Amino acid sequence: MLNLDQYSSLGAVLREALDRYANETCLIESDRDRERTRLTYSDFKDMALPLARALEDTEFRANDRAAIIMTNQSKWLISAYAIFHCGGVLVPLDYKLSADEHLQLLEHSQATVLVVEFHLWRAIMQSPDFKDHKLHTVLVTEAPPSADLGGAFRWEEFRRKGDPVFKPRLRADVACIVYSSGTGGRPKGCVLTHENYLEQCKALTAWYPFWPGVRYLSILPTNHAIDFMVGFIGPFVCGACVVHLRTLRPEYVRDAFVRYRITYVSLVPMVLKNLERGLKAKLQALPGFQRTIFRQLVAVNKFFTGWKPDVRLSRMLLPQVHRAFGGQLRTMFTGGAFIEASTLQFFYDLGVPIANGYGLTEAGTVLTVNDLKPFRADTVGKALPGVELRVLSPDEEGVGEIAARSKTIMSRYLNDPELTAQTIVDGWLLTGDLGRFDGDGHLQLLGRKKNMIVTEGGKNIYPEDIENAFEGINVKEFCIFAANFIWPAKELGEEMLVLAIRLETGQEFSEALKQEIDQRNRKLPDFKRVGGYVLWERDFPRTASMKIKREMLAQEISKALSRAAMVQL
Repeated sequence: MLNLDQYSSLGAVLREALDRYANETCLIESDRDRERTRLTYSDFKDMALPLARALEDTEFRANDRAAIIMTNQSKWLISAYAIFHCGGVLVPLDYKLSADEHLQLLEHSQATVLVVEFHLWRAIMQSPDFKDHKLHTVLVTEAPPSADLGGAFRWEEFRRKGDPVFKPRLRADVACIVYSSGTGGRPKGCVLTHENYLEQCKALTAWYPFWPGVRYLSILPTNHAIDFMVGFIGPFVCGACVVHLRTLRPEYVRDAFVRYRITYVSLVPMVLKNLERGLKAKLQALPGFQRTIFRQLVAVNKFFTGWKPDVRLSRMLLPQVHRAFGGQLRTMFTGGAFIEASTLQFFYDLGVPIANGYGLTEAGTVLTVNDLKPFRADTVGKALPGVELRVLSPDEEGVGEIAARSKTIMSRYLNDPELTAQTIVDGWLLTGDLGRFDGDGHLQLLGRKKNMIVTEGGKNIYPEDIENAFEGINVKEFCIFAANFIWPAKELGEEMLVLAIRLETGQEFSEALKQEIDQRNRKLPDFKRVGGYVLWERDFPRTASMKIKREMLAQEISKALSRAAMVQL
């Protein structure tokens, strides 16, 4: 891979990669069972530079801001590189947000250029606030020839001849403005520098290297911090290939593993749980004799790989499992939400290691990750190279707020010095997450600082830690809160946990469901039991990685329901 210490910006290192790996395949785009696009690094360059030249003609200058609102596809990465080539600041926005939210963040970020898919642009144009937008240039992809674009340009036609002038940037210059989870109320735009990304990439590839021939399956949205790094910057500076799918239907995702012999993939815990359930169902469906042999082979693999993974051995012992993943899968990455240790252990025992990590947008991408030396299912791993972690004001069990210091930490929140001062203190990022270190330096997460209760006996209870006890109850989705987190109390006392439940369409809260919840609840120690529940009639708000936006959900429930709406268990 390229020596990242020698480059001052993402644009500079990507520019070098396009020449260094000119003949290697960098992007594959597949739609269902049909491959739409396959680009070498040289092809990528030939598509990006005319776009950068056209942006120059619009007087898009260094430090100007350009937003992208698109699903995973080659045009996302091509547009991003063109923006960096011009010295611009990239504003990646979540395509799943509403049109009003998009307009809010476009205004807050002061973006002057927007690259957007046609169906998303059409929705934005229909918003009542559209007339107030301050965009100078809008590029719309895949627009029908007869479509009214409201003065926007077709991305495919927005090209100019001639070589664009590369605009060098310094490491301290702003590379991206990334909005952290939730847009309700106070937008939190994390200002990330070129150094943040270069240092993050250097640390991650030190533990999990890419190289020409590696194929990364991009499932998380590219605007997400994890996929932007692991599904764009990381592969490109190493000459690897990124595979985009235009559909996430399970059968086509499974086919992509096999067809493209995927090496790495990042998945949210929800997807991993679904994979686990599917694999267990197939195991149960095997005839008894075959099931016994399979379990014995898993036991043998577990014995020989207990200390560290041995991919070759696992593929020999359990070929049917590894063929289903394409036969070349080395590691799956996960993070962004709590995942049960049993799920991580299940995949590891099959010879499919999952590197569980912990990070937040304010920290660039990742602060810790399991380096598999040894594999630990009960932690989020160790601090990456260059990352310092502290546990502030630990209690008698060593639990306190996690603080981080690193060259990957954002410079500030955009236009919010007050929130910045509350979040970054003396160079340390206060994460708002609670955790502790074990004896080997692995970090264990226990919950959010605010969403917590203290029992009369002085015990700290973390709701996220208890959700595992209710996994699988017959509802669409659920979440556990401290009641005082939803309905803030001005004094301590009468603290309890509350279960927020979203039922399936047409489902009623039956006596059988109540008994199931009661049964799960009784298995918990007294001080960890849920004290009541509320029924919520709307889908839970989620981030791009499908993590529940807990604070937003609590605010929505608080506004709509009084504490009296909570039914005692």
